[in-house]
Amino acid sequence: MMLHFPIKLEPDDNGTLLVTCPLLPEVTSFGDDESDALRHAADAIEEALAARISDGLDIPVPSARPARSRGGRHRHVVTLPLMTALKVALYHALRDAKITRAELTRRLRWNRESVDRLFRLDHASRLDQIEAAFAALGRRIDVSIEQAA
Repeated sequence: MMLHFPIKLEPDDNGTLLVTCPLLPEVTSFGDDESDALRHAADAIEEALAARISDGLDIPVPSARPARSRGGRHRHVVTLPLMTALKVALYHALRDAKITRAELTRRLRWNRESVDRLFRLDHASRLDQIEAAFAALGRRIDVSIEQAA
């Protein structure tokens, strides 16, 4: 369960690479080289997702697998950390269920701050808490392990 956000890397006029994300128009970053640009892109995407969660806005669902361009080569993608992917999936599940965080708090019998932390991408939530929240929404987590490319 990983999230792969496609990004565009374009040479900028000052020798750096400009980074944008078609699914998240607010994402704009840069890097000195491809590796640096990918690191900055990951940070910018996580910040954009955190802002959308905080503001109660929609989050686009990217591909579960990295997209391939013509010729079978991978396009540039940013793969987000597993905990970020879980929190975004929990946010989607909450919105799909059309319930509020207050209702999730009631179902879990937790305090509101504990529930709010589940949606903060900068907070290191425990996996058992994430699982409990999914269960309260009638969902479960299914994890698979794949061979690295």
